Amino acid sequence: MKWKRSERLVDMTYYLLEHPHQLIPLTYFSELYSSAKSSISEDLTIVKETFEEKGIGLLITVPGAAGGVKYIPKMAVQEVREVIGEFMTELGQSDRLLPGGYLFMTDLLGNPDLMNRVGKVFASVYANQQIDVIMTVATKGISIAHAIARHLNVPVVVVRRDSKVTEGSTVSINYVSGSSRRIQTMVLSKRSMKSGQRVLITDDFMKVGGTMNGMKNLLEEFDCELAGIAVLVEAEHADETLVDDYYSLVKLQEVNEKDRTIALSEGNFFQKERD
Repeated sequence: MKWKRSERLVDMTYYLLEHPHQLIPLTYFSELYSSAKSSISEDLTIVKETFEEKGIGLLITVPGAAGGVKYIPKMAVQEVREVIGEFMTELGQSDRLLPGGYLFMTDLLGNPDLMNRVGKVFASVYANQQIDVIMTVATKGISIAHAIARHLNVPVVVVRRDSKVTEGSTVSINYVSGSSRRIQTMVLSKRSMKSGQRVLITDDFMKVGGTMNGMKNLLEEFDCELAGIAVLVEAEHADETLVDDYYSLVKLQEVNEKDRTIALSEGNFFQKERD
């Protein structure tokens, strides 16, 4: 079957978007479309220019016999601001207030379009770093972890509060919850990670960082390296946080149950990017 250029461009673009951070040899496209490598290179140049112009991401060419092309998801600053702004608008609605000053976020965490864009924001930050695994703690951080992993093309591991028979042999640690100062337990299957992997940890909400600190300690048990920390919402807290190097999209400044108001601001994302 002889492919038209328009057909090749559509199919090639779809394939690249579905395989981020994967090196794809030019021979793969050449054989798939029964086209010369020179024609494939011209097609990829069009895709590359369109990706960059529209802020979709980068198309990196790796020269040599073992080379090829690699799609790196990136998000423009304006689009990041739109994602953060949309999330703050939704989260700031007074009907999200729950007894005890908690906020209802489950519907936002279950919104596939919003989480996909949140995942791309964080994936853009760590696009140039080696990330082997995304780690989160059950259960609300799972959708964020999978969204980031989808754009970095890496697996997700989920830390649990108690062991499951389906997990096999596990490693467990005790850690101090940053907010309640209670001793809690984290459990992770021994098969989840390999020694030496670089791990990005993430969660939906961070008060003073006790859970994040616990996951950092768990990495040491696996002889793995912390690559970064990504937080959707952080609380403004009088106490010093237990982690100091992290990205957050939104900061929860104050919750007033009496007046039913929620004060939000941008997290440290843009400050960290400037630094």
